[in-house]
Amino acid sequence: MTPVSENSAGRRQWLGLIVLALGLAMIVLDGTIVGVALPTIITGLDLDLTDAQWVNALYSVVFAALLLSAGSLGDRWGRRRLFMLGVVVFVAGSALAGASQDASALIAARAVQGLGGAMVLPSSLSTVNATFRGRDRAVAFGVWGAVMAGAAAVGPLLGGWLTSSFGWRAIFVVNLPVGLLVVVGALLLVDETRGGPRRRGLDVDGLLTSALGFGLMVFGLIEGDSLGWWAPKGEFSAFGLVWPAGAAVSVVPVAIAVGAGFVATFVVWERHRARVERDALLDLELFGVPTFSWGNITAMTVAAGEFAVLFALPLYLMNVLGLSVMGAGWVLAAMALGAFASGTSARHLSARLGPPTVVVVGLGLEVIGAGATALLIGPTTAPALVGALLVVYGVGLGLASAQLTSTVLADIPPASSGAASATQSTVRQLGSALGTAVAGTVLAAQLGAALTARVAAVPGLDATTAAQLVATLRDSAGSSLVALRAQGATGQLGAAGPQVTALLEQGFAQAVSWAIAVAVAAMVLGLIGALRVRAVAARRPAAVPPVVTAAPGSAARDDRRCRAAQ
Repeated sequence: MTPVSENSAGRRQWLGLIVLALGLAMIVLDGTIVGVALPTIITGLDLDLTDAQWVNALYSVVFAALLLSAGSLGDRWGRRRLFMLGVVVFVAGSALAGASQDASALIAARAVQGLGGAMVLPSSLSTVNATFRGRDRAVAFGVWGAVMAGAAAVGPLLGGWLTSSFGWRAIFVVNLPVGLLVVVGALLLVDETRGGPRRRGLDVDGLLTSALGFGLMVFGLIEGDSLGWWAPKGEFSAFGLVWPAGAAVSVVPVAIAVGAGFVATFVVWERHRARVERDALLDLELFGVPTFSWGNITAMTVAAGEFAVLFALPLYLMNVLGLSVMGAGWVLAAMALGAFASGTSARHLSARLGPPTVVVVGLGLEVIGAGATALLIGPTTAPALVGALLVVYGVGLGLASAQLTSTVLADIPPASSGAASATQSTVRQLGSALGTAVAGTVLAAQLGAALTARVAAVPGLDATTAAQLVATLRDSAGSSLVALRAQGATGQLGAAGPQVTALLEQGFAQAVSWAIAVAVAAMVLGLIGALRVRAVAARRPAAVPPVVTAAPGSAARDDRRCRAAQ
């Protein structure tokens, strides 16, 4: 690995951090900028709810599936080199997304973006970890966390402005000039770093089993409502293979079970690779460090909760409250305001309380803000109230995200930073994908038989028409409400139109409330993990000598065992 001075970082290193942060902001923004534009994309490309979930989730699925491989490749090939290649691939995917004419093309373009993002995130994070030392590293990680939280939160506002001003394609096209600026900046200002000596071989089997496992499990969660959680709802075909409608069981539980099997196989395989001293994608010994293992649980649940909220809320704001794209963006900007304000001050709070305590405080505020949002939203809720609650949630998000990375990596030797950074990034992206998938699943499940029965009870409406209205509401992700409101009592439903519309608005608002409640449950799990991290950190000695041996060699393993014992 390229040696790094223990002295304070110079001006060039700090400018390089800005370049890396800009690259990070670009790919993090793309995970959330789509949310507020999604209702417009649904209408423009005639998407259904499942398509909409895939547009949001596939980016995170591909991202998560390839992060471990990308982290290992960056350690071998050069982190700056992989960072620049990832930006180029990401920009190419953005261009394809901006030119998409149907759902399939857009979803495929999102997969290309995910591939690029998987190269950018671990290579840039491990570069920061390898470049900065001591107090400078704490500052750099604080900047990193603030950008991570703030960029995710500002995405909806930027997406709202671009969509309302230039159309939804602009949310992708804007990445082209930004990507060019990042590549040029990286060439001029970012130093090349590599990991220590690697073991023999390339872990191709690990890449395949992890990608298939995570991909199949998220596929099952997303497609469960449309294909049937147990009994098939219809025929399913992919890659020339057909799952018949008359099968004894739906493809969904089979996909989830097979995916779980691949994940288990991946873990067993990684243990085998380590035992025979071959290169492995995932260094399982890292999980012997308590702060790393518990911190990753927290990172996954925080991401799941955040992306569940960002998937469901724009649909509610635009379809139930009737806000414009820009109006919804302004409401969601309250989250960004809170995240930026707290993220930039988290370092000073951390100096007084310690990073683990700051993460606990942040997660507590997230639970309060999101929980109150789930309880209070309805068809007549004031957008200003939603914005005020999101400020509380955003403050918590900024505090937790700003200090979470440094907390997770605090006890990891620098020589293992590439593998550790990639692992943490992987669990974050898995959390993002799972959050979107579960929120969409809960949303669809709530728009079912109970709502159909309430609509069917309206005088003059039959059960078949009620079922069709609810199915259209579900498949359009709520956008059918806009047309129903515009028709009033003069549409096909006649005088019953306003009453039916009010029932559908109430049902969709309740469904969004349940989706956010699931996000809160994920945050509570994250809070439990953060409390465990704080307890472990409190027992840690005040100073631990840094280890700069090659990873994953025997000295690094011994170091981790000692830290785990502490």
